[in-house]
Amino acid sequence: MSGGALYQEALRVLRRLELPDASERDVLAALEAAQPGPLPLFYEAGAEAGLERSVLTARGVGLFLSFCAGNLADDLIDGDCTYYEAPLRVGPCAQFLLQNLAWATLAEPHAGVPVNALEEGARMLALAAGPQALEVRAREWTAPLFRRVAEGIAGRQWAAYLRVLWAGTRLEERAVQVGLALGVAAHVAEDIRSKDTRFTSMPVEDRHAVVTWARQAAESLRAQDLRCLDAALRRIEPILPEVEP
Repeated sequence: MSGGALYQEALRVLRRLELPDASERDVLAALEAAQPGPLPLFYEAGAEAGLERSVLTARGVGLFLSFCAGNLADDLIDGDCTYYEAPLRVGPCAQFLLQNLAWATLAEPHAGVPVNALEEGARMLALAAGPQALEVRAREWTAPLFRRVAEGIAGRQWAAYLRVLWAGTRLEERAVQVGLALGVAAHVAEDIRSKDTRFTSMPVEDRHAVVTWARQAAESLRAQDLRCLDAALRRIEPILPEVEP
């Protein structure tokens, strides 16, 4: 099994709903736009935690559907939802469907996610969405604002995913710490790679502070000594040291 197998199962979950053809096509477009996304890491992290195949599949698919809902919302906000002819009419329908299907999938008995983990994961995702309101209203970026936004939309998001994925496993207690660091390091690295104005518009000293913060997050991930983080760190670490703040 792999991230690709999780994606194929997500397609089967979608088709079992027997939606109207137009609705299924809209959701499929959102799935395609978001993949592979976190799928390889969901698989590797679930396998390293010792999840059985059926449990890993259910949790990985449910979390991917949730990620797709968030990714669609982000594309709508940023004006990047180019896969629909009428994004503002179609997008919210697909997002609503995806979010509900995600939690229905995670709540299925064979996913084996304890109720408290579902509640905590959902609450963390709600908290993760909060700073998005600050981002869309930002007129200028500073290190404190950047950190608050990144900790929410990236750090808390990944903390929620791992809280659910690793629930009841030997890695459960590390979920929030690993997720927060992973989200932060990946967010900063991607903003640097893509030259996002969140990062490039900040004063030099603020950029330096953000890079230092991200390096510390990456170092904390390396100290976890988890194989599932190796691929992510191989992408993240080369970007951060090359920055000239």
